[in-house]
Amino acid sequence: MNKKKFSYILIFFFALSCSAEKINLSPVGNSILEKGEGVQTYSYSERKNLIVYSSEITNLISSFPKFRNDAVNKEVTNLKYHLKDYIGALESYNINGLNNAQRSFEKSYKKLQKLRPYLNSDEDQVLNRYLVRIKTNMSLLESNIPKDSLSTSKIN
Repeated sequence: MNKKKFSYILIFFFALSCSAEKINLSPVGNSILEKGEGVQTYSYSERKNLIVYSSEITNLISSFPKFRNDAVNKEVTNLKYHLKDYIGALESYNINGLNNAQRSFEKSYKKLQKLRPYLNSDEDQVLNRYLVRIKTNMSLLESNIPKDSLSTSKIN
């Protein structure tokens, strides 16, 4: 009787178990898939790349460590804010917002680079690792944004 119950429980759990691939936590994922009126759509490969790179950035934002230096922590908070603005502008096809967020991100990035000598070597390596990964994904995102969507028409 116990063997029978155990086998039913085992079959029940086996039937309910499923595997999930990498979950997309990016805010860009859902908005790119939705089609709105008057909004330019991306091709499949562009959508896939935008989702991958933006989700990597949002994952880095959420896992950013705290440092002992308060100035570095404050600038990291600013960097996170500018990255969220960049992703939001990318999601809403806001070209001006995208450019503003990128300029703000670059300023914050440069400030963090200037603050790195004030960290100990371990924290400096961690910060550098995060900054390199963010900068790489930003460059890849920039290269995957279709140039047609960035061109603006002049109003005469």
